[in-house]
Amino acid sequence: MIRGWYTAVSGMRAQQWRLDAVANNLANVNTDAFKREQAAFRTASSLLMRRMNDDGLYPHPFGSGDAAPIIGRLGTGVELNELFTCFSQGSLRETHSDFDLALDGKGFFVVSTPWGERYTRNGSFILGREGYLLTKEGYQVMGENGPISVRANNFQVDPEGRVWVNSEFELDDPNALVSMEQNTWREPILLDTLRIVDFDFDRYLRKQGSSLFSSNEFSGPAMTMEGANRAVVHQGFIETANVDPVREMVQMIEVNRAYEANQRVIQSHDSMLGILINQTARVN
Repeated sequence: MIRGWYTAVSGMRAQQWRLDAVANNLANVNTDAFKREQAAFRTASSLLMRRMNDDGLYPHPFGSGDAAPIIGRLGTGVELNELFTCFSQGSLRETHSDFDLALDGKGFFVVSTPWGERYTRNGSFILGREGYLLTKEGYQVMGENGPISVRANNFQVDPEGRVWVNSEFELDDPNALVSMEQNTWREPILLDTLRIVDFDFDRYLRKQGSSLFSSNEFSGPAMTMEGANRAVVHQGFIETANVDPVREMVQMIEVNRAYEANQRVIQSHDSMLGILINQTARVN
């Protein structure tokens, strides 16, 4: 019966992990490009049970038989295996802002931080004072040739992630600017291409806050996406969180009921142990 206590406690602890994940998902339902978390569990070490009073082998016509056959395995509870991130695609919300970019498909933007390169799906960018495209935390968005420098109302990003600017604003000589009153317009020039990367095992990326992820030995190194596998970039859109509030609320109800069930198991074992001790005391 005491073993039953530990089994029920492991179940209660597992539900606490689930509840933490669900609560975090619900708290970030309005966070741009947030990726929901899912708790995965595994069975704890089990005990092999067999009859011990008839231990040994006995002969029979076809060889020998086991006099202590295995009864079965006794589970000892459950334990947390991992808390992984689900990178399913979130829906796209139109913002009409040139600085908002959304990825449609697998992939991550690359940003430069004091701790090295980090990766994000959150394309809600701003224009820094020095003219660089930045995250809201002030980290530079990286292109294939380095940080991207643009000006307001003077750049466009096509679905392939290429950043185009108006050539007239790139001239150093102010006298060479083309007057808009002459109804002339120079062809846009290619400034850079957004660096979009992916990983062999993105589920092992680690969250670092501010919608940033870091790679590790389990996720593998960042690989620049090219060709048909490259994610499509949508300018003027933001990817929303891939959290379904209704689903998370249903999971929260399931967690509460499972927690209460394990709690009742502990109460039942406690009651049976009390009865056993009292009856043994009377017999003695």
